[in-house]
Amino acid sequence: MPAAEFSGTGSANDPWVLWTPSLQSQFNMHKDDDHDPPIIVCTVGKTILHYDLRILDDMAAMLKERGDWMELGNADEQKPAKEDSVEAWARSADNPIGGWYGLKKGLRGRVGNYVSPLMEALGLVELEHDARGNRMRAL
Repeated sequence: MPAAEFSGTGSANDPWVLWTPSLQSQFNMHKDDDHDPPIIVCTVGKTILHYDLRILDDMAAMLKERGDWMELGNADEQKPAKEDSVEAWARSADNPIGGWYGLKKGLRGRVGNYVSPLMEALGLVELEHDARGNRMRAL
């Protein structure tokens, strides 16, 4: 399956159907604009994760300013994020919201695994699709 191929409009009734960066697992995402703040709802099997919708614009801006590739550094919330990675940035007190973009306690990590494919599908980033150690950069 080509990396950028996806389906859906991003609504709850027609979610985006996406693939993890390694192209090994499929998952769904949709926007919930009624939530305060608006969120992205990510469904992986029976697990549901929530991410602050602002991550799309904020991460795209950060990557554009960086001007180079950044490692995803996928990690669950309970594990430390690799330094200078997308995961570390999405948890940092120095990012635009001052902390976690993941909103569901216990499931706030894995930003690189789930948010980066959406950003690729929306045309915001270029994403690598190797078995491990993937990176992304702004377009």
